[in-house]
Amino acid sequence: MSADRRTQAARSAATRRALLEAGRTLFGRVGYAEVSTVAIVKAAGVSRGAMYHQFADKRSLFEAVLEDVERDLVQRIGSAVLAAGLPDPIDGLVVGCLAWLDASAEPEVQRIALLDAPAVLGWERWREIESRHTIGLMEERLAGAMAAGRIHPQATRPLALVLVGALDEASQHLAKGYESPEAIRSVIVQLISGLARNPDHGGESRSRAPDSGAPGE
Repeated sequence: MSADRRTQAARSAATRRALLEAGRTLFGRVGYAEVSTVAIVKAAGVSRGAMYHQFADKRSLFEAVLEDVERDLVQRIGSAVLAAGLPDPIDGLVVGCLAWLDASAEPEVQRIALLDAPAVLGWERWREIESRHTIGLMEERLAGAMAAGRIHPQATRPLALVLVGALDEASQHLAKGYESPEAIRSVIVQLISGLARNPDHGGESRSRAPDSGAPGE
């Protein structure tokens, strides 16, 4: 690749990143419906032509922003689990779910990933994107726990969807202050811990639930 092409590719990547960052900030602050393309290009410091070179329309930009949010969620959850350094996959699931709950309660994530995404993209497209990221991560962790004998073998997709639905609902209540954070976190800990079985004791559930404190604490 020539130097000119590399420079052009770098400029294009920088423009795309500026639009994603501007879109994420604006969508997260006031919601998709209240954001104009004029506001987006102004915040990004690019022309409307540059925006439409990168994205077909505002909806396409929003979809890319959602992908960006979902990738960040997976990274944050993975980092929390890694930092906790817990050998038991059930404990790792608890830490990951609490990290997910904390992130999903943040206004930007809440607005983009939980409130606007299903309305803007449609439920099926929203779930398709989540399946590649957070739902996929949940399935992966559940499969690992089953392989380790810590959860009774079963279909991972239905179980993952039920748990994700519970986390999404919990994050809504947490964000709106309907319940105390301690109460919601305690329920999530009990929900995940209730899936556990002890491979050395005939599949009995563990009697001790992992700490419900903040991930990594």
